[in-house]
Amino acid sequence: MYEFLRAHQQVFMPANKEPHYFGRDLRRQHAPMDEREYLDMFSAARPDQRIGEASPLYLSSHSAAEEIRSFAPGAQIVIMLRDPVDMMHSLHWHNIFHGVEDIRDFAEALRAEPDRREGRRLPPGLHATDALLYREVAHFGQHVERYLRVFGRDRIHVMLYQDLACDFAGETARLCEFLGIEPHATEPYVLNGSRVPRQPWLQRWIVRPPGVFGSAVARARRYPLAHRLRAALLSLNSRKAARPTLPASLRQELAAELAPDVALLEELIGRDLGAWMAPAHPSIPAAASA
Repeated sequence: MYEFLRAHQQVFMPANKEPHYFGRDLRRQHAPMDEREYLDMFSAARPDQRIGEASPLYLSSHSAAEEIRSFAPGAQIVIMLRDPVDMMHSLHWHNIFHGVEDIRDFAEALRAEPDRREGRRLPPGLHATDALLYREVAHFGQHVERYLRVFGRDRIHVMLYQDLACDFAGETARLCEFLGIEPHATEPYVLNGSRVPRQPWLQRWIVRPPGVFGSAVARARRYPLAHRLRAALLSLNSRKAARPTLPASLRQELAAELAPDVALLEELIGRDLGAWMAPAHPSIPAAASA
């Protein structure tokens, strides 16, 4: 949705896709930007444009919702959700690609969560550990309930990944209606697909430069040119590779574990999400996704 909204003439989305300015409880790799730096990201927006940003960990943060409401009481919140088991498995592979996950076996990474919560079994030099706590990120029912409580139903728009895959035009039109902007005709975005780094050591350096370079790069990323350069380096140092298959037994175990939370989400958004709990979950075509 970030790319869709960024292409809309009535919306301004900064080049720094995931600033994660809000969320005091999030464990960060470097010092967060201050308010002036955050507002500077939107300095190029026109007066007639809506402004927004896309930081995934705002959803699982316990404090971000209240912080956002305090900062911008009239904010509208768009939440995109997918099958939580698929999300965890995909996030694990995403973390491996970006050099922030050193346990390549997904089941073992899940078993490491209690230790990681206490600061153990972490990749060397990593402090931003929230995205490694896969189960916590996946409790969508609890997270959506928190945002509904803080903002109220009228200011929350929940989108489901499978709906977008099946009806991209209809779902994006409903999003535009929620935001009060004109429908934006566009083709579904094609995802890059699963990738792995060509040189893992170089990937770690690009994502988490050592020493004083780390803070300098984190600060530079807030500006469009540096952000584009980083994205280009990551692209050059990657190649396509199939993500490992999620074992059926592990899917069933995680689905059973998350079932109460999924039931809560069903009640909150008025949707039947039984397909998420099915033993064999159909894949969603990447070409129909955003």
